[in-house]
Amino acid sequence: MAEARFSQDELMCPVCLDLLKDPVSIQCGHSYCKRCITGCWDQEDRKKVYSCPQCRQTFSPRPALARNTMLTELVEKLKKTKLTADCDAGAGDVQCDVCTGRKYKAIKSCLMCQESYCRTHFDRHEEFHSRKPHKVIDATGRLQEMICQKHEKLLEVFCRTDQKCICMLCTMDGHKNHNTVSAAAQRTEKQKQLKETQKMFQQRIQQREKDLQQLRDTVESHKRSAQTAVEDGERIFTELIRSIERSRSELIRLIRDQEKAAVSQAEKQVERLDQEINDLRRRDAELEQLSHTQDHIQFLQSFQSLSAPPESTDDDLFSSLVVSSDGLRESVCQLRDKLEDSCKEELKKISDRVTFTNIVLWTRKDFLQYSHQLTLDLNTVNKHVHLSENNRVITYTKIVQSYPDHPDRFECFPQVLCRESVCGRYYWEIEWSGDVRISVSYKSISRKECSYKCQLGLNRQSWSLSCSSYSCTFMHHNKKSYLPVKPISSRIGVFVDDREGILSFYSVSDTMSLIYTAETGSTEPLYPGFWVGYRSSVKLC
Repeated sequence: MAEARFSQDELMCPVCLDLLKDPVSIQCGHSYCKRCITGCWDQEDRKKVYSCPQCRQTFSPRPALARNTMLTELVEKLKKTKLTADCDAGAGDVQCDVCTGRKYKAIKSCLMCQESYCRTHFDRHEEFHSRKPHKVIDATGRLQEMICQKHEKLLEVFCRTDQKCICMLCTMDGHKNHNTVSAAAQRTEKQKQLKETQKMFQQRIQQREKDLQQLRDTVESHKRSAQTAVEDGERIFTELIRSIERSRSELIRLIRDQEKAAVSQAEKQVERLDQEINDLRRRDAELEQLSHTQDHIQFLQSFQSLSAPPESTDDDLFSSLVVSSDGLRESVCQLRDKLEDSCKEELKKISDRVTFTNIVLWTRKDFLQYSHQLTLDLNTVNKHVHLSENNRVITYTKIVQSYPDHPDRFECFPQVLCRESVCGRYYWEIEWSGDVRISVSYKSISRKECSYKCQLGLNRQSWSLSCSSYSCTFMHHNKKSYLPVKPISSRIGVFVDDREGILSFYSVSDTMSLIYTAETGSTEPLYPGFWVGYRSSVKLC
């Protein structure tokens, strides 16, 4: 009987994607490694409902697992077949040159016989040449490249003059008087160059990996900045829409109030007119009756009193009831046009400020061309800030310093601004320890209040990167963006491009690693500033 053929894929576990180990079958007919299906069902113990990972059929209670004997035998047979197949030459393997019919994988190649051998034929080769062993190497399909095409001898000499491998006969023929060395000697020399080349490649790989990470960080920072801008824009427009809704409601209320007053006044006039009409009709009836009287004296006496008309309100009947909607409609249209023009104008300003620049990998050298020396503004230093090293180091102190009173001095918080304002592209570096904020601020920031209005990063006038040993946070207008925790160098670089309204913070070590990028949309000059916490310090580099 012909042996049934089966595919290895049919004996794979759908969970671990490997050959079935201790195969078991479940009620729906699918089979798994006992360990795999047990692990899956252990995770479903809390639900007390168990499912097949393939067809999703559910079972309750948990089924007992039965060993599949047939699959176990098939797996064992496949393993034995694979062991036999491992000896066959596959795609990319060097075939034995001696085998006829079924070709086996070669394990060694003889440079003298110029043939490759499988295990069996290699053992015979070694036995036949045991008295004078041949030079053999690991099996290779490049035997012809190792033999001199001219003399059919082994290439074992290197000609430095012609920079090529030659055989011994070549040294006495076409390469006579050339600078030649053994292939082994040339290999030793080139091996040193190889190590240097490898070292260079590895350094370049490391550098490019750092560049790649920096680029990814830059992209993530831009995504975060864009998301923040979107959220701020949505919030602002939501507030604007609510304000317009309130104005609309107020306008409707005003119109309704005017309508109510006008209608009330008109109803009074209607009542007066109805009364006047009734009086006129009554007098008309009396006059009609008087016209038919025969008594001349009664006629004359009554006519005088009946002929006098009642008081009329014709003069001011409509003067206070004229409510024209034309003027109101015109005013609302003007408001709409002004609002639309204002929105278009402001959106154009925003569009002009937002620039989509190419994300390039800058080195520290690129940033340093925009570096500037910072000088602290001594009139802004809080009295719990101690200055040292020629006013280059800022440290928190509990001891109140004897700085003179000044309108620019921060009264409540341990912070200080610099004298220099940021102009164009501006870069500086600081070293920090403890709990600090590296900031930029408008000069208009409040100084005397003990509130968020004076703290760097908690108002509209300032932007701050808050750094500590356990967290890193970007703050602006009392809104905080918690950044992913990652090693941040004790040296931080700050880059500002006030023309583009861009503020970036970098971790500075062997390379520049982006921490965060924000848009400031600066409307006035920015000044570098610092906040220091307890047992913390900042040093201007």
